Amino acid sequence: MEDFLNVINMFFDNKWVKSAIVIAIAILIYSIIKILTERGEKRNKLKKVKGKTYLRLIRNISKYVILIFVALALLQIHGVNVGSMVAGLGILSVVIGLIVQDAFKDIIRGMDILSDNYFSVGDIVKYGDIEGKVKMVGLKTTKIEDIRTLNIISIANRNIEQIELVSELLCITIPMPYEVTVEKAEKVINQIRDEIQKDERVKSYIYKGVDKLNDSSIDYLIGVTCDSKEKLQLRRDILRAILIILNKNKIAVPYKQIDIHAK
Repeated sequence: MEDFLNVINMFFDNKWVKSAIVIAIAILIYSIIKILTERGEKRNKLKKVKGKTYLRLIRNISKYVILIFVALALLQIHGVNVGSMVAGLGILSVVIGLIVQDAFKDIIRGMDILSDNYFSVGDIVKYGDIEGKVKMVGLKTTKIEDIRTLNIISIANRNIEQIELVSELLCITIPMPYEVTVEKAEKVINQIRDEIQKDERVKSYIYKGVDKLNDSSIDYLIGVTCDSKEKLQLRRDILRAILIILNKNKIAVPYKQIDIHAK
């Protein structure tokens, strides 16, 4: 019995066995965190996008924290004095800090996204000329899915100021020729309103009036509110409905014309 216990002690005293145990425990802990957060995302109570955002961020942070602890533990097991190594970093730590300062900025801004509620997973945002759906808010980057191409774009969290949260308001201009009186134009716009309000995606409608006097047309402005994810396709459908109703009323869409006078 004593010999058996000695064998067990020798087995567990082996540094490679200890390393394997540390790695196995780390994988187990991360697997538990991953399962719990994924279950949390599926629960009815956490269907709100902000709840999902927090859970995904917790999962990402835990991954990096576990990796750091595993690395330190393995170094200690294999004879590296982690305490003295950390204490003796000195100038090296400053240099490393300068190298990874952008990463720190990303992490800090990632926390700001949540604490200041810039946006959450599922929101529609605009980055430059790209409009997309937020798919993930990570520790360093935010991933959005382009609603036109379905491409996934990764944005460093430090560039958060360049991201705009897209509102639910969709403004559409209806051009009318000057030959059409305001009274007639507004009657036609009422027909357009009736057609638009049949669409279940439209939450509300507002007629804003005359928006601009162009060289060859009068622009009337309407606004509808809808889910941000529906704006792109809804805009196309509304423009189609506008063209059909203008054609039914025998109103041509104005376009620029150039008059040439020959002597």
